[in-house]
Amino acid sequence: MRGLFLPRPLLTNYSAITMQTLHQIQQLFEQFLLDNKFSREPRELYEPIDYILSLGGKRLRPAVLLMGHYLFDDSVEQSLPAAFAVEVFHNFTLLHDDIMDDAPLRRGKPTVHEKYNLNTGILSGDVMLVYAYEYLMKLEHPRLKDVLKIFNRFAIEVCEGQQMDINFEKRNDVSIEEYIRMIELKTSVLLGGALKIGALLGGANEEDAQLLYEFGRNLGIAFQLQDDVLDTFGDPEKFGKKTGGDIVQNKKTYLYLKALEVADKEKETILKACYNNPDIQEGAKIKEVIRIFNQLGIKTLAEEKQSFFQQEALDNLSKIQAEPGRKAMLESFADFLMKREF
Repeated sequence: MRGLFLPRPLLTNYSAITMQTLHQIQQLFEQFLLDNKFSREPRELYEPIDYILSLGGKRLRPAVLLMGHYLFDDSVEQSLPAAFAVEVFHNFTLLHDDIMDDAPLRRGKPTVHEKYNLNTGILSGDVMLVYAYEYLMKLEHPRLKDVLKIFNRFAIEVCEGQQMDINFEKRNDVSIEEYIRMIELKTSVLLGGALKIGALLGGANEEDAQLLYEFGRNLGIAFQLQDDVLDTFGDPEKFGKKTGGDIVQNKKTYLYLKALEVADKEKETILKACYNNPDIQEGAKIKEVIRIFNQLGIKTLAEEKQSFFQQEALDNLSKIQAEPGRKAMLESFADFLMKREF
């Protein structure tokens, strides 16, 4: 199968190459998405799938799977069914998360269960999971069994992370270590798993594939920690949603848990009162919590933790036996993610 016409990573401007390569990979995937629409009967079952996939998003997971392949081999088209499977699975989790959260909007548009109905949302989500496996089975590769094991592992772990997140809503003794483990399961294992699948399909050996998994896992944790920071301190116009949402929903994020850890008794009492008082106005609640966060330097502490996991990711990447230019592209990609304001 012919290779993707991507820029060979032999130049020194790796950052520019990274963005050009990522753009081409995203275009390749978007075309595959269009060519594989769920336009079939019964329409009531499949139309919601096309709808949620059409809402877009950053397509990070299929993109990194294809980049994981490209790290070791040019012919990334071979991995398109796996990238599609990962994107379908990811959107399946979003569809069911929205139902559990009773969320009215997803990426600024009505959620599936709001646009259609609850039963349709559940059933369409169910069939999405099945189709994720259907597309994995389209792969003609000797490592298919290993790919399925990786997919099964992170699919289970994402569910475990979601249950931990639900449990945290009723607990007042969540530790920072538990929170990191939760976001690892709910967010980063999927990123790591996508990279590892791409690496194996691209011909990587087990050691390099596992190092790439660890790169993605650590980068995913850093990514979620940054998301916590942006939710509270980001520019609403750039972030794409009103800041302070985690505070309003009493989310026990790293920022909140770290604040409890370093606060004196007075500030700890105020924080807990803000989170446990159902009658406090949203605006006043956000303002008071951010005031305490600022007094405690929580934004800086969270960014330091994010930088720790980002560096762990880069250390994993540095040990992989691959062309320096291709590794530099993933390094630039990580840097791009960590500098995002969206």
